[in-house]
Amino acid sequence: MTHQMHPFHMVNPSPWPILAATAAYILTSGLVAWMHTKTTTTLNLGLTTMLLTAYQWWRDIIREGTLQGHHTKKVQKGLRYGMILFIMSEVLFFFGFFWAFYFLSFNPSHLIGLQWPPKGIKPLSPFEVPLLNTMVLLASGFTVTWAHHSIMETSRKNTISALTITIVLGLYFTLLQATEYIEASFTISDGAYGSTFFLATGFHGLHVIIGTTFLTICLLRQALFHFTSSHHFGFEAAAWYWHFVDMVWIFLFASIYWWGT
Repeated sequence: MTHQMHPFHMVNPSPWPILAATAAYILTSGLVAWMHTKTTTTLNLGLTTMLLTAYQWWRDIIREGTLQGHHTKKVQKGLRYGMILFIMSEVLFFFGFFWAFYFLSFNPSHLIGLQWPPKGIKPLSPFEVPLLNTMVLLASGFTVTWAHHSIMETSRKNTISALTITIVLGLYFTLLQATEYIEASFTISDGAYGSTFFLATGFHGLHVIIGTTFLTICLLRQALFHFTSSHHFGFEAAAWYWHFVDMVWIFLFASIYWWGT
């Protein structure tokens, strides 16, 4: 940055984007193969390749932003806009699931008994595990906000404590949802209700796992003194993502678990 006459970051050529795209293709192909042939070889290859690529790509970004000083105020502003656009795309992604669920519930065909939930489907009670999961995610929203304020107040101890609690709550949510799936009386192949239920809640569960991973990396970075009160966009992006996950769950709970039953 010594001889640079502008505040922008001119990214060096990197192999990680094309490798990540290749890994995503292998992972998707592996998922399809697993569903049809029950073999996991391609799936395991794609998952391993994706994790290794992600680790090295994130390592480079952390090095550029934290150690080399490339993430100036101007660059951070651009990253914020990028994260906002990404979350907006995620909103539209889930909007498709809600649209499908409401369309099918308002227009049940004779194939599913002209009723919703369809004939033969015993939906889950919204006031058991789903309500507990709602409380867990709402609590995690408070703790991640606590962590954010602690970073801005340069309180390392509180930041680490709040992040740890948030990660534990995220793992607990995932465990509860896995238990709910195991005990459900219907599957993803049980018609319109099963497919929309498991697609919507399953993709949300995947986002919880991704968000938990995101926050775990932030906890490690906090332990390594990467964040300051004015330079912590990595955590800020994770917090935004986590709040988005919280909001989607509230709509899922109100629509699919409560109203949809």
